Amino acid sequence: MEELAVKIRIGGRVYPMKVRAADEKCIRTAGKLINEQVKAYSDKFGIHDQQDLLAMVALGCLIDTLKLKDEITQETQTLEKRAESLAQRIDQELSQPTVCHNSVNIAPK
Repeated sequence: MEELAVKIRIGGRVYPMKVRAADEKCIRTAGKLINEQVKAYSDKFGIHDQQDLLAMVALGCLIDTLKLKDEITQETQTLEKRAESLAQRIDQELSQPTVCHNSVNIAPK
């Protein structure tokens, strides 16, 4: 596992960290999005205290995460019910006797 030393600027502070090379883009994007949210809250509410702004961003991110988890849970339950229903239908079809109709008449020689 290759690790990279990166520096991420969040709320005017630099945070050095070691990350997997595969995660670098995601981490840099997350830092950028955090800074954009900090600026948006600062502009919208006129707040300039970085701790307050970062707390608001953290709260917003956690709310979004919880909403997504709830949506995923609901979707998973819906899919499980559909799969169970399909499995029952398949079982019903397989348990019914099979009737073969031979439409070809074979005459004895």
